[in-house]
Amino acid sequence: MKVALEVGGSVEDAHELRQWLRGEPEVRQAVLPLVPASPTPGSMGSSATVIELLLQPGGLTVTLAAGVVAWLQTRRGGQTVTISRPDGTEIVVASQSVRGLTPESSGKLALEVARALDESSRRDREAGTSEP
Repeated sequence: MKVALEVGGSVEDAHELRQWLRGEPEVRQAVLPLVPASPTPGSMGSSATVIELLLQPGGLTVTLAAGVVAWLQTRRGGQTVTISRPDGTEIVVASQSVRGLTPESSGKLALEVARALDESSRRDREAGTSEP
């Protein structure tokens, strides 16, 4: 399953999240090279960078989700990470909503994000439309 993470903020923020995820031994090999985000219509270019990951079925979704939640908890100000699948499923996690969470609540949120990604992947497999 291929997922894309888009960080609301600067290109440097995306690079920092990518480095954070590459620091996770289980996720490191799934992180693909950075690609510039597509510019929005009417803009002069893109200020965002997309982090792509290739996850094996039933694999690293919880670790990825936990990494995103943990990274956002360290951020100042308001930042978001949008996790997107090729089927259009998007999950947005915002720093304002995770900053004050207890470790237990952070774990629960990571599980919810992972379940949402896994559910979409499961539906694709059942429909025979799963992408790598």
